[in-house]
Amino acid sequence: MADSIKIKEVSEDQSERKGMHRTGVAARLAGLSVETLRVWERRYALSDTDRSVHGQRLYSTEQVRRLGLLKQLVDQGHPIGVLAGLPMRQLEEMTASQTLPATATKQLMRVALLGESLIRRLAAGGRASLGLVVRASCAQLAQADTVLQGADADLLLVELSELDDSAVPRIVAARRACGAVAVVVLYRFCASATIRQLRAQGCLVARVPPELGELLLLCRAALANARPPLRERGPAAEAPRPRRFSDEALLDMAAAASRVDCECPRHLVDIMMTIGSFERYSAQCASRNEADAQLHQALQVAAGQALTILEGAMERLARAEGLPLPPA
Repeated sequence: MADSIKIKEVSEDQSERKGMHRTGVAARLAGLSVETLRVWERRYALSDTDRSVHGQRLYSTEQVRRLGLLKQLVDQGHPIGVLAGLPMRQLEEMTASQTLPATATKQLMRVALLGESLIRRLAAGGRASLGLVVRASCAQLAQADTVLQGADADLLLVELSELDDSAVPRIVAARRACGAVAVVVLYRFCASATIRQLRAQGCLVARVPPELGELLLLCRAALANARPPLRERGPAAEAPRPRRFSDEALLDMAAAASRVDCECPRHLVDIMMTIGSFERYSAQCASRNEADAQLHQALQVAAGQALTILEGAMERLARAEGLPLPPA
């Protein structure tokens, strides 16, 4: 297969030094889903890759670039079955012939930079050659929402060596301040939970790449797959009415029900407390867009309606079994 390398085992340390990427990272950089990449590999044997000591595929920067070209051409209507066997040069020629005019192919990315080491590396490495136009830069995360205000950037590029949960709201605030539609967050050490939080906010998160060329791939992938960040929902369309039974009253009724043979009161209390909890959760749930917000409002209303019906059933059951009822 053209543009392929022989399969061999590579240790984790070696893969870091060689700039190799696991399947998930390679897919994100190329703008693909992991599922699509795996299907392509299985059906068309796109590239022979290195393997880690645990048997995981490892993609080089060049292989990631090839995947990106394939994605671009497939999006333009070319069948992957035909493209898979073509050499890199032909893929590049096909891409060049079907892109926008020369004035648009070199479209510049307007970026806001956050992080002292990132600012210095890009200044020394020739950011213009990467197609980056720096609209604003800030060395310190704590000052970002003020310094980057009104930067009108397409992309927020962040580099923090040590990244923890406290950085997440500040990065979100910096994104709002500079108006970026996409965010790339680079780190050296970071907990998995923090990475998940950032990705939930629509950020592309990756280790600091050893080469600026890989940084450019990250930027392009982030812009190609940009989605809105999570936003807090506004007030519910219909405020939940006060409940007939509080959780404390329900627990008192469940305790009193232990003196009767019927198990229904305890089961009904458990169901009602679960639905009440879900109603409160839906009212507070974060939403990515207006349609998502409306869905959660509908779930909240549905849970409230179900509770209203069950409260009537519980009152009837309590009177039948002689259980204590709170004042109406």
